Amino acid sequence: MKTIDDLQVSGRRVFVRADLNVPLDGATITDDGRIRAAVPTITKLTEAGARVIVASHLGRPKGAPDPAFTLAPVAARLGELLGRGVAFATDTVGDSARAFADALDDGDVVLLENLRFNPGETSKDDAERGAFADQLAALADAYVGDGFGAVHRKHASVYDLPARLPHAAGGLIATEVGVLKRLTEEPDRPYAVVLGGAKVSDKLGVIGHLLERADRILIGGGMAYTFLKAQGHEVGDSLLQADQVPAVQEYLRRAAERGVEFVLPVDVVAAKDFPDLKTKAPAETETVAADAIPAGLQGLDIGPATQELYAAKLADAATVFWNGPMGVFEHPDFADGTRALARALADSSAFTVVGGGDSAAAVRILGFDESTFGHISTGGGASLEYLEGKTLPGLEALED
Repeated sequence: MKTIDDLQVSGRRVFVRADLNVPLDGATITDDGRIRAAVPTITKLTEAGARVIVASHLGRPKGAPDPAFTLAPVAARLGELLGRGVAFATDTVGDSARAFADALDDGDVVLLENLRFNPGETSKDDAERGAFADQLAALADAYVGDGFGAVHRKHASVYDLPARLPHAAGGLIATEVGVLKRLTEEPDRPYAVVLGGAKVSDKLGVIGHLLERADRILIGGGMAYTFLKAQGHEVGDSLLQADQVPAVQEYLRRAAERGVEFVLPVDVVAAKDFPDLKTKAPAETETVAADAIPAGLQGLDIGPATQELYAAKLADAATVFWNGPMGVFEHPDFADGTRALARALADSSAFTVVGGGDSAAAVRILGFDESTFGHISTGGGASLEYLEGKTLPGLEALED
């Protein structure tokens, strides 16, 4: 896989596929982590005299312009972080995009409007996707793939466009791939994995792959209740994927067979109702044993005994990968478990990797210093699919 150093960029229009898919509250960016992650590659290109065309998706518009998903606020924030003006094209391959691309001088930057405003970006039809890639290719002379959070998608700007231009991986993708190789090829041991989030079905593939590599797997979040049910415990009204219980039982059997330690919650913070995440009104909570959650209560966070248990299980680890919060961390009454897990990783001497998505958001929302972690990924889904052993279209496209 070539890097920017292998491309001739001075005086050339370089298309940078970034991942600027940030959360918005109206026009306010609530977490600019992905924008900050894109800055080093863009800066390197501008300092080398490139004429930079940045492109990204945001949200899930349905193949047509939608003001709720405009990248205009992102252009403003990107300019602030770069310390230079960033022009904003109001379309993807139309008059505005072409005019800005043609007018760029060395070191200039323009951000195109949301790529998913064009149906060709996400089309499953190769011809439609290819036609959009042709239009994007006409804007530029070279391509840099740096949107790690999108490399598991077979989209026009990720998969089809690199084949049409001289291409290379940006610094962010090179770093992400290097970290993931370290996790999958020769991890320092003991190697502990912490998985949370809502649905166990989203994580079974990666759990199956990690059974061949990890020494210890800790489970939290909503998915923990399907594991507890698989062990025969009562989970009350907690989130449960009953159809996944047989699969979970098989994974637990395989883990025991291979000597991989599975660690489940011993207590949980529960409530009768799911909390109001908008008003964050105080909730009536009760800490109960994880193996006997009463009917009418739902577990919404790991409890204090589990927090201590998990910290102890991570204390001797040399490598830790974490993906998924331990509870409904967006509400203060159910954030302690995720906070305690993040603190255990921040205080650890292990190589700690936060696997993107909600985990990365939690680190920032809960006020942790990002430098205390070994690596914070920009792509939760992409990280998981890589660890699952899948071929990622966006990485495949950057290989020669």
